[in-house]
Amino acid sequence: MNHDNYPNDYIREILKSVKTIALVGASQNPARPSWIVTKYLLERDYDVIPVNPGLAGGELLGRKVYGTLADIPVPIDMVEIFRNSAAAGPLTDEALALDPLPKVIWMQLSVRNDEAAARAEAKGIKVVMDRCPKIEFGRLSGEISWQGVNSRMLSAKRPVLSGKGFQKLSLNRP
Repeated sequence: MNHDNYPNDYIREILKSVKTIALVGASQNPARPSWIVTKYLLERDYDVIPVNPGLAGGELLGRKVYGTLADIPVPIDMVEIFRNSAAAGPLTDEALALDPLPKVIWMQLSVRNDEAAARAEAKGIKVVMDRCPKIEFGRLSGEISWQGVNSRMLSAKRPVLSGKGFQKLSLNRP
């Protein structure tokens, strides 16, 4: 996989197929990007499991926080790494020790670890680096264009009014 440029279909398929996301580096501070991404993904019906050793046992956005990936009692589809590039290596190894293995390792914006990516891909796991699932979901669904951002995606999809009083598009996930 060329980690410098991901095809839209590759990202779209990941976002459509995963349900359970372990978000490593979750923060309880609403001003932090990890909190914003957690909230966004929860609102898009993903099952987001916050992982942060300092917050373990508590709750974040109504979800129980775990200290490590191994502590999570359910299978994980995607591990999202909200830590630095150096930490991505050991976190990828922690994910590779899970049974069953996750389908995807996703490293947040500015996080890239090619060695960790190679280890994951050798086990059949898809890898995304230096991307944000919130941004990619918004770009591929067309939501991001509502704020005047050119997503380079044209769509005739009609927005759906959610029960929460705002519109959102979806990627037609099951």
